[in-house]
Amino acid sequence: MNIEIKNHKRIILSNRQLCDIELIIDGSFNPLDSFLNKEDYESVLENMRLSNGDLWPIPVCLDLDEKEIDSLKDEVLLTDKEGYIIANMSINDIWEPDKKKEALAIFGTLDENHPGVYKLFNKTKKYYVGGKLKDINPVRHYDYLNLRCPPKSVKNFIDTTNRKNTIAFQTRNPIHKAHFELMKRAMGELDANMLIHPVVGQTKSGDINYFTRVNCYKKIINHLPKNRTFLSLIPLSMRMAGPKEALWHALIRKNYGCTHLIVGRDHAGPGLDSKGNPFYGAYDAQDLLKKYQDEVGIQIVPFKLFVYVEQKNNFFEIDKVPDNCQYKNISGTELRSLLENGREIPEWFTFPDVSKELKKAYPPKNKKGYTIFFTGLSGSGKSTIANALMSKLLEKDHRPVTLLDGDIVRTHLSSELGFSKEHRNLNITRIGFVASEITKNGGAAICAPIAPYEISRKKNRTLISQFGEYIEVHISTPIQTCEKRDVKGLYAKARAGHIKGFTGIDDPYESPINPELSIDTTNITIHKSVSIVYDYLNQIGLLND
Repeated sequence: MNIEIKNHKRIILSNRQLCDIELIIDGSFNPLDSFLNKEDYESVLENMRLSNGDLWPIPVCLDLDEKEIDSLKDEVLLTDKEGYIIANMSINDIWEPDKKKEALAIFGTLDENHPGVYKLFNKTKKYYVGGKLKDINPVRHYDYLNLRCPPKSVKNFIDTTNRKNTIAFQTRNPIHKAHFELMKRAMGELDANMLIHPVVGQTKSGDINYFTRVNCYKKIINHLPKNRTFLSLIPLSMRMAGPKEALWHALIRKNYGCTHLIVGRDHAGPGLDSKGNPFYGAYDAQDLLKKYQDEVGIQIVPFKLFVYVEQKNNFFEIDKVPDNCQYKNISGTELRSLLENGREIPEWFTFPDVSKELKKAYPPKNKKGYTIFFTGLSGSGKSTIANALMSKLLEKDHRPVTLLDGDIVRTHLSSELGFSKEHRNLNITRIGFVASEITKNGGAAICAPIAPYEISRKKNRTLISQFGEYIEVHISTPIQTCEKRDVKGLYAKARAGHIKGFTGIDDPYESPINPELSIDTTNITIHKSVSIVYDYLNQIGLLND
């Protein structure tokens, strides 16, 4: 690439931005050839079209913060986290979007229970930048290289089959037998190929990781007609925008040479709003696609919820279940519950080889890693309980145990940090990251900082819960008791004004809202406190007792 690199500012792309630029580059997002400029962005919000009239329902924008915008010139280098240059972008537009307008236009709501709205309001940066891409390099990957097929490769496969129709099946979940039956029937009825096109970009929080899902897909294709079934991964970062996202998915699959798209109930649905109601109607996506399918040039294969009827040993659409027959169904949430609790997945629900892959990702609780996060005032007893608990776990449990005590972390991990709110949050974030790695790799992390702010504790819970159990223990010992125990004299110094920003004196301690355990050590022994935590771990199935 012939770029004078030293003269260009670099922007490190986020995971979502990397997904978007890859699909721009490989033609999946055709007719887009770059991130949207302001004119196209506003046109998408108002009309679901680019400024030239092309149908396009979802904005694909490069968002930057004030520091990134500062000193930005005519061109900027877009890189991955390792500094590898993806493209040089000539800048045409920089603007501050109206995010409320965008939320209403794309998601139809301002409710932050919607993951797309939450991300827009809390994660998306302040400015959007539009321009043209040049000097392009492919985005790098290190996994499933033979399954990452751009539109041209998929079209080549379709050409070899000599079939008129190709059906796309978009999925962010493992394929179960209901999906399988739907695909098999659709292939037969339309004499069609099947493109299984799972999303391996950002999906919905709580979804099964894509490595597990892809290994399941590799098993499922062995049960479908050979030479007519193609598995390809798409690095799409989903917005969970329901009907508009379904239309977007159809436009994308048209670029892959597909003639049909399977659209189920609540396609790309984000779940329930803050009042407990679905954000979109069950079949709103199907209705919107029917309206535009001629323009898109791709037909929908609609289906309602497929359920298993044991008396018939077969699957039926829910409104076609034979009279006097009962049916069975397992939702994604129920499936995860079965896996997390080590229960068997019924064979009617999925194939044994798929079930085996799923179980690999969900070992029994007593073999998974976990984090115990103690929080409380200085002198409350956190460190003492944490040390005693570590000894008991090392004696009784099979996992390696790591103690991340507040003083230890301050000495070895955060020695350069002060005690400002920013630095305290950063310290807790560091503890959380280390604990998440321990948990992810099957160990037990015991954390015992003061952690005075709810926001940093909540962030750690979100991070660590992806990998294992997270148990927050509030050592709720009142400040009067803590002061009496203060062998270092810190409280006295703080009250005398010799120490500034001391938690509980002139800096707040925000008590946890819903901790798993709350223990006041004023009138109970350390042994009893440890027993409370240990018994809880045993109760929820984390120990071998």
